Amino acid sequence: MNRAEREAAVRQIMERTAPHVPTDLHADVVRRGTRILRRHTLALRLLWLLLFAATVAFVVWAAVAEPWVEPPSQTTPPLTDW
Repeated sequence: MNRAEREAAVRQIMERTAPHVPTDLHADVVRRGTRILRRHTLALRLLWLLLFAATVAFVVWAAVAEPWVEPPSQTTPPLTDW
């Protein structure tokens, strides 16, 4: 297929009339879109809530466990030079 034939094929496709859309399709699409948007919003809120809960749990654990403090020694140093 050479360039002229391709251009003619494209012109034919572009000159066709658009197919007719069913009248009730718009209402169905709006309803589905609203439902998808609601689910997406709910999922985002749940993820933010989970992130907040994890942050609070980490802060509470860090405040109680104090991982930055060196643990106490388990043995006493030897006593010399008395």
